[in-house]
Amino acid sequence: MLTRGTATASERPETKRPSAAVLKMWREADAVAFDVDSTVCVDEGIDELGAFLGARERVEAITKKAMEGGMDFSEALQLRLEAMAVTSDSLKAFVSQHPPRYSNGIKVLVDSLRANGKEVFLVSGGFRQMVHPVGAGLSVPTANIHANTITFNADGSLKGFDRNEFPSKSGGKATAVKHIKATRGYKTMVMIGDGATDLEARVAGGADIFIGYGGAQRRPKVEAEADWFVTDLLVLAEALSQEA
Repeated sequence: MLTRGTATASERPETKRPSAAVLKMWREADAVAFDVDSTVCVDEGIDELGAFLGARERVEAITKKAMEGGMDFSEALQLRLEAMAVTSDSLKAFVSQHPPRYSNGIKVLVDSLRANGKEVFLVSGGFRQMVHPVGAGLSVPTANIHANTITFNADGSLKGFDRNEFPSKSGGKATAVKHIKATRGYKTMVMIGDGATDLEARVAGGADIFIGYGGAQRRPKVEAEADWFVTDLLVLAEALSQEA
């Protein structure tokens, strides 16, 4: 039985309900991939790291320019890392002082997915050094995590990031999901996230349906184009066992 308050699933906010076909795919999916920032967790990891290192405004300015089309994703990622002047020691300090802040209901949802025979993946534009602890708290193996990796020089100073990681490039989440589906032989996959880059994973050979989550960040484009949009993850958990 799900642990929750007195409200039933039908009483919780669900601004865009799924069609019968979408519900069927949700219940029959082989695997589910989650975005991490503002989905699995309530915060944006790179913003929190920037704040910890005293560079929040510089990081946000670069992010804004990138979103307006002023630079590509890889360039923006490198510039944000340089703006933070992150070192291996400062990154370790941040991780040790900032345990994952999980979204309400995520642990119940992940457990419910596994109980229904579904594999769980994390596909994030964040950094492995910060995402791996998130996965560990949900018992998601590192082999099921796709994220960026910050690289350092021998003295611990910033080198850059691993450009071979799928999320290091524009459209990287879609590429990651397509890779997972092809290499694992899954018939049906679902992507859950809050942003446009998560929505992009719903492509031929990638996610068959996209579920938008607005419990942390609510984005009009995501809400409008999602196959299903919820602000409470327990709605998804309960739908796994409800009659069609």
